Amino acid sequence: MDIPHFTSFNNPVAHVELPVKFTFPFYYDPHPLALQAAKELQEYIENQSDFEHNFGINKEQEGIIIGKMFGVLVVQKNNGELGYLAAFSGKLANGNHHERFVPPVFDILKEDGFFRTQEEIISAINRKIELLENDPLFLLQQQEEQQLIICSNEEIAQIKADIKTNKALRDQKRKQYQYQLESNEINQTTYEECLQELVKQSLKESYYLKDRTLQIKEALAISKAKTQAFTDQIVTLKEERKTKSAACQQEIFDHYYFLDKELNKKSLGAIFLATEDQKPPAGAGECAAPKLLQYAFLHQLKPIALAEFWWGQSPSSEIKKHGQFYPACRGKCEPILGHMLTGIEMDENPMLTNPALGKELPIVFEDEYLAIVNKPAEFLSVPGKNISDSVYERVRTLYPNATGPLIVHRLDMSTSGLMLIAKTKEIHKHLQSQFLKRTVKKRYVALLDGIVKIPSGEINLPLRVDLDDRPRQLVCYDHGKPALTHFETFDHKNRRTKVYFYPITGRTHQLRVHAAHPQGLNTPIVGDDLYGIKGNRLHLHAESITFRHPVSKEILTFQVDAEF
Repeated sequence: MDIPHFTSFNNPVAHVELPVKFTFPFYYDPHPLALQAAKELQEYIENQSDFEHNFGINKEQEGIIIGKMFGVLVVQKNNGELGYLAAFSGKLANGNHHERFVPPVFDILKEDGFFRTQEEIISAINRKIELLENDPLFLLQQQEEQQLIICSNEEIAQIKADIKTNKALRDQKRKQYQYQLESNEINQTTYEECLQELVKQSLKESYYLKDRTLQIKEALAISKAKTQAFTDQIVTLKEERKTKSAACQQEIFDHYYFLDKELNKKSLGAIFLATEDQKPPAGAGECAAPKLLQYAFLHQLKPIALAEFWWGQSPSSEIKKHGQFYPACRGKCEPILGHMLTGIEMDENPMLTNPALGKELPIVFEDEYLAIVNKPAEFLSVPGKNISDSVYERVRTLYPNATGPLIVHRLDMSTSGLMLIAKTKEIHKHLQSQFLKRTVKKRYVALLDGIVKIPSGEINLPLRVDLDDRPRQLVCYDHGKPALTHFETFDHKNRRTKVYFYPITGRTHQLRVHAAHPQGLNTPIVGDDLYGIKGNRLHLHAESITFRHPVSKEILTFQVDAEF
C-alpha cells in the first residue's frame, strides 16, 4: 500500500541494525538510520524547487531570513519495509502543506475550518471597532468634551481666584470700618450695615461658585453621555471579541488532539492541564516531532528512530547551528510527547541517572572555617529534581557539624572546577558578601571548537531562560539580566582554541552562551550538548579562585589545572 509522505531510503539500509528501543527525544545521539534519513532530507532541501524559503544560507536570496527546525522519523511498514517521514516545525514558505512533508496535526489555516470562520468573525468585529474609533462624530465629540473640561477648569480656577482677591479686599474694608467706628466717622448702626453688606457679597460669590460648578458638571455629564454612547459600543464589541477569541482558542485546545500508538486521543488542552501554567504555550503541537508521530500512528507505521536538525541561519536570541542535531524542546513538546510515546520503550533518560556515581570529590584545601573542592564534570552542585547526589550532599556528610548553607557558589553540572564551601553560617555570609561585591576573582579555562583569532576582549550579552526549553538560555535585550565576560585566547591547535574566561557576572550558562553565540565568540565549547556538539564532556573548567579569608584576612589563590 502506497502511503503519502512515506519516503524510501535512496541507499540500501538493510545492513544497518535496528535500534532496540526508540529514541529518547530530549537527549540522544542520532541512530545511523536517522542520520541517513536526515542526510537525504538535507540533500532534498538543498536541491528542491517545490517551495521558496529564505533560510539565510544563500546570500543572494531575497526575503525575510527564517531558519527552520526539521525532523525525520524512521518508520517501518507492516510488511517490514523501512523508510522515513519528514516534517518541519511551524510553517514553511508561509504554508503548512508541502509534498515531501507530513501535514500538521491540526491545520488552523484550513480554508473551511472553524478557525478561519471564527477568524473572519473576529476580523469583522475588529473592522467595526476601527470604524467606531475613527468615526468623525466620535472624534469631534471627544475633542469638544476635552475642550469643555479645559475651559471649565480654567473658569472655575478664575472664579476661585476672584473670590480670594475679593475676600482680601473685604478684610481691608472691615479694618477700615473698624477704624472709622473708633474715630467716630461712622456710628454703630452704619458700621453693622457695612459689615452686613460684606457678608452678602461673600455669600453671593459662594453661591455663584456653587451654581456655576453645578452647571458645568451638568454640561460635562451631557457631553460625557454623548461620548459614552460611542465608547459603550466599542467596549461591547471588544468584550464580544474577547469572548469569541477565548472560545475559539478553547475550541482549538479541545479539537487539537494527539494520538498514542494505540490511537488513544488526548486534546492539547487536556495535555497541558497538568502543567504548571495549565495552558499550552504558543506554537505547542506545531513542532516536527508531534507531527511525525501523529502521522505514523494514523497510517499504522511503527516508529523506529527520531532526529531533528536545524537548517539555516540562527535566530538572533538563540544558538542554533546549521545542519546540527537538537533534542525536542521541553516546554512545548515534553507534555505532548509524554502522551504520544505512552507504551513505547525508549532509550534511558540520562537525567534519571546519577552522573556523579563512582566519582570522588577531591578536597583541595580545608581549615576549620572553609574548604575548597574540585568538582568533577557531570556532577551536580546541589540536589536536582530527580537526583540528590551532589557537592552539597557529599560535603554535608563530610562535615556533619557544619552550619549554614555550605555551598557559597555553584558550577553548572557539566562544568568542572573549584568550589568554595563554608563550614559555618557566619563564614558563608562573609564569603557570599565577597561574591556580591565582586571581589572574588575566578578564572575558567575552556577549549573551543574552532579558531578564535581575537586575542582578548569582553562579551556583554544579557541572558534569560528559554521558557519553552529550560534550561537553555537566550540572549534577550528586553528582559535578560546583564551578563559580562572578559576573555583571553592563548593557544590554537588542531582547529581548536584554548581560552581563559573571567566572568564578571555569574548567570546560568553564561560562559557557554557567550562562547557559542554569534555576537559572542561564535565558537561553542567542545562537548557542549546544549549550545554546541555533544562530546565525552564539556571542556570548561573553573581552574583558579582568589578570595580573602574571612578570619585571617589573607588573600588566598588556589589553582587546579584542567584535565583536558
